[in-house]
Amino acid sequence: MAATIDLTLDAADAQLLAAFWRTALGYVDEPPPAPFRTREEWHASFDLPEDDSVDDGAWLCDPDGNGPRLAILKVPEPKTAKNRLHMDVRVPGHGTPEERWARISTESERLVRAGGTVLEAFDGHHIMMADPEGNEFCVGAGPA
Repeated sequence: MAATIDLTLDAADAQLLAAFWRTALGYVDEPPPAPFRTREEWHASFDLPEDDSVDDGAWLCDPDGNGPRLAILKVPEPKTAKNRLHMDVRVPGHGTPEERWARISTESERLVRAGGTVLEAFDGHHIMMADPEGNEFCVGAGPA
């Protein structure tokens, strides 16, 4: 049996990044684990420092249950280097290379409006971008 993975992003502002990645991936807020009814109730069950807020984290999931879960956690230190691991946002659909590139370009424009930044375009193949806190990711063609 294969293991599953979750992805965790460090953040200065967990809620800002959560809003971006909800938009980018079509993810939703993950419900708290049973038996908790809210994230606040779950968070309060831990022995955490007083200044630790439930808003210092966000937990997202694929509403269809296919993709990995995404945790976004506030950390005190800033991002200082290029990611050693990045996500690829895959735009579905087949067609000619020109049609695939048009879908990739349209998706990157949508993500710029959501707060992302284009870093470099590799014409016809993929676009390297950064989320609102500078975490690199790529937008490319994927399966239909």
